[in-house]
Amino acid sequence: MLKDIANADQARSWDGDDGAHWTEHEQAYNASTARHTAHLWRAAAIASDDRVLDIGCGTGQTTRDAARAASRGSALGVDLSSRQIERAREHARDEGLHNVSFEQADAQVHPFDRESFDIVVSRTGTMFFADPVAAFGNIGRAARPRGRLAMVTWQALDRNPWILEMRDALSLGRALPPEGPGPGPFSLAEPGVVRDILAKSGWTAVDLAPVEEPMYFGATAEAAFELLRNVGLVRGLSIALQFDETEKQEALDRLREMLRRHETPDGVLIESRAWVTTARRAA
Repeated sequence: MLKDIANADQARSWDGDDGAHWTEHEQAYNASTARHTAHLWRAAAIASDDRVLDIGCGTGQTTRDAARAASRGSALGVDLSSRQIERAREHARDEGLHNVSFEQADAQVHPFDRESFDIVVSRTGTMFFADPVAAFGNIGRAARPRGRLAMVTWQALDRNPWILEMRDALSLGRALPPEGPGPGPFSLAEPGVVRDILAKSGWTAVDLAPVEEPMYFGATAEAAFELLRNVGLVRGLSIALQFDETEKQEALDRLREMLRRHETPDGVLIESRAWVTTARRAA
């Protein structure tokens, strides 16, 4: 467990089974949001001499891409997962990138050097803070005055069929536990909430641009099933709904069938909606 940490529950998950699963399947997860990442880079407009901070970097694909764009600058990636950070460092060494570094850190409380980054980026890595105002304030202090922020976050659950259909397939018709308050994939879904959080934490010129792109889960339904059968959502619903072994298997069969319905010549594609949020640190 990290010494400087604000959200122990998220750390246990991402530095445990979830982080291990994402590390094992890193190529598939990077491919799943490749279309969203393209929108992020257009919004970020990283310059060759920028100093970049990547929040929730995972195995570091986005950080390494940022480092290549900032060829005369640098990029630092941070994540709660020690396994993903280790893999990110391996990739950077293999690719011969010398202007990139990685740290296992909770961005809400990590003691970043003040005013040391020109831009902060994140691909779906900022929705899990225990205290988002404190987190974006801490991140903001690491950015230079008028420094930039660009991040991808999910729109509301009811606007994301990729997860709605998975939940429906896995529930076997039972009532699902509601999405509670606090950290989670939809904690930054409402534009008013995002604007309020960023304003309170010292960011200005906040803009949310909608992104409608399909999630890509694999070349075939079977490949998609092998990726998704062990994700946290599947494990969590099985526990929450108290499935026995027969019910677990039925839920997995329903998941496989749902994925088959979304199989296309371009792979398994399911609709999603996200925001690309940009802002500037107050001067």
